Amino acid sequence: MKSKVLHEADEQTYVLVFETGDEVVRTLTSFARAKGLSGSHFTGLGALREVTLGFFDWESKKYEKIPIGEQLEVLSLVGDVALQAGDPKVHAHIVVGRRDGTAHGGHLVEAWVRPTLEVILIESPRYLRRVPDRETGLALIKL
Repeated sequence: MKSKVLHEADEQTYVLVFETGDEVVRTLTSFARAKGLSGSHFTGLGALREVTLGFFDWESKKYEKIPIGEQLEVLSLVGDVALQAGDPKVHAHIVVGRRDGTAHGGHLVEAWVRPTLEVILIESPRYLRRVPDRETGLALIKL
């Protein structure tokens, strides 16, 4: 494990309220770009009309897509925003609940809000950056 102090001073905290029809990853990325975010973390909850989860297959080094096309509760949304090639990149994991009480989770590929999603995003004064990892092919945070 590696660690690095990200800040010892003030943080900027945002409350983001998504509306019906917003696509989560695209909207978060646009917000991060507009605000010049480079080292954020966030949590959220709310509801979606559909989601595509991803599961990273170690052998193929690709995400297997898992679409769920129904109304869902967002039980947990956690993630970060870091720079990748100078542009903000959202990385998030999500757990969603179905009507029958079952939960499904994974990497957030795409999600469509209905009726709302509430996100608390905290920007640290120092930035995070992602660089390609040779072994996995993924862009991982480099400290």
